[in-house]
Amino acid sequence: SSIDRALLFVQRSPSIGLPFPEPAAMDSKEAQNQIAQMISFIASEAKDRASEIQKKGEEEFSIEVHRLITEQKEKIRGTFEKQAKTVETQYAIAKSMAVNKMRLEKIKARQEVMNQIEADVRPSLAKESQNAAFITKLIVQGMLMLLESEVVVKCRAADAKLVKGCLSAAQSEYTNLIKKETGASKTCTLSIDTLFLREECLGGVFLSCFGGKITIDNTVDIRLRLTMEQAKPAIRALLFPVA
Repeated sequence: SSIDRALLFVQRSPSIGLPFPEPAAMDSKEAQNQIAQMISFIASEAKDRASEIQKKGEEEFSIEVHRLITEQKEKIRGTFEKQAKTVETQYAIAKSMAVNKMRLEKIKARQEVMNQIEADVRPSLAKESQNAAFITKLIVQGMLMLLESEVVVKCRAADAKLVKGCLSAAQSEYTNLIKKETGASKTCTLSIDTLFLREECLGGVFLSCFGGKITIDNTVDIRLRLTMEQAKPAIRALLFPVA
């Protein structure tokens, strides 16, 4: 201990030159000197020890402060990165939604234009459906697809008289086309169906054979729909050219 070391120092002190005397043999002045030396030594040891403790405490404090600062920096950095990632994700979602919305609006606008084109041509097609030559061609086209000897023709009730008047010409044209293209002689008997097409359709004909098991829809409505579908790329290229 510090006291034991102090006693050892006093016993070996050159100023005394003798082993540490018994307390009874010391005079008052010598005892006070010895005590003063002991106190000075103990105070010096205590001061050194206190200095070491303070230095060690300061080092530990500095280490702890550095650890806390580093820990808080990492925590703040992690929080910031998480928030930044959240903002980036929200931005990406918002951007994707905006792009999709614009794309859908663009598709909707283009489809509205296409629908308007179809609506614009309907009156002229409805008028054309009253043309006997046009109806005859529709009937012959259906006959060539069926290639049967008996075909039933369905039309609107309002067009029954017109269509009935076209049957003879259609039969003759059909026979002539088959003869010209194949050399074979083939005839087909046409008759008007007792049932009629919807009055709201644009006109045209609906052909069937074998009791309705085989049919050909050659109405103006279906022809318009097919034409719009097939011509859609070309129409879009004309109306919406790529920049």
